[in-house]
Amino acid sequence: MTPALTIVGLAKRYQNGADALQGVDLEVGRGEFFAILGPNGAGKSTLINIVAQVVTKSSGHVTVFGLSIDKHPQRTRMLLGFTPQEIALDPFFSVREVLRHHSGYYGITDNRAWIDELLERLDLAPHADKNSKALSGGMRRRLTIAKALAHKPRLLILDEPTAGVDVALRHSLWAFVRELHRNGTTIILTTHYIEEAQELAERVAILRAGQVAACDRTNALLASFGYRRFAIELRAAVPFPAGFASGSTEAQGRRIVGEFAVGRGQEFFSWLGGIADKVVDLRIDQPRLEDVFLHLTGKQT
Repeated sequence: MTPALTIVGLAKRYQNGADALQGVDLEVGRGEFFAILGPNGAGKSTLINIVAQVVTKSSGHVTVFGLSIDKHPQRTRMLLGFTPQEIALDPFFSVREVLRHHSGYYGITDNRAWIDELLERLDLAPHADKNSKALSGGMRRRLTIAKALAHKPRLLILDEPTAGVDVALRHSLWAFVRELHRNGTTIILTTHYIEEAQELAERVAILRAGQVAACDRTNALLASFGYRRFAIELRAAVPFPAGFASGSTEAQGRRIVGEFAVGRGQEFFSWLGGIADKVVDLRIDQPRLEDVFLHLTGKQT
């Protein structure tokens, strides 16, 4: 089956000589929930802006459901919905008018039923007749998502969709996105909330300096992480277990935090048994996607 998105050798060089993307290869399957992570400047937004035809590429190939964005720009735009990181809405139209006009851009003359459902599901119904400039930042973010969904795209690209959205609305938004995914919509997410990617995405790509540092199923990335974080509360000061763990001591040596390599686990637990009478509390965490991200991108906790 033709993938929802295929990217081959994608590169972007800006006029100042900066390389935002350097030969990126990615494939997103139909109906997949895919996350793209990376530190600031890694190329995430450049990549999805090229797919959405907001930014022109320097080289490489991009196809959406088998159609080249170069040869079929209009048809590929019809297949995807895009929520940009920067919110841009016409301030002179009401919420409902924004969605109605956007539907018209895609040739949909009567979209009232779907617009009403979007307003309800994204908690915008009470504000449907307000001008977009009167909305809060979180509401404007939700309107941007509703706008991307107005023409019922087969591929939905969400660039930092929950930035500025409160916790309760974030949960309702993800419930709606999950339902869209269950009904067959392919979702591509970029986010700095890495826990969202871990919970939602089936596969994850991590970008670093314009290149793909890793791309695999979320569970596989977690399983491949070779370290375990720990925190130990002690009755009395104990020296840090140097040699087979890294980290630091706190509270005059009565708290030890760090990580040990899975391959050095026997040494760690042997040392732990030797100080068991001094241990008040112990926590050893399962790996998180954030841990994988920090190691792959060279960032420190």
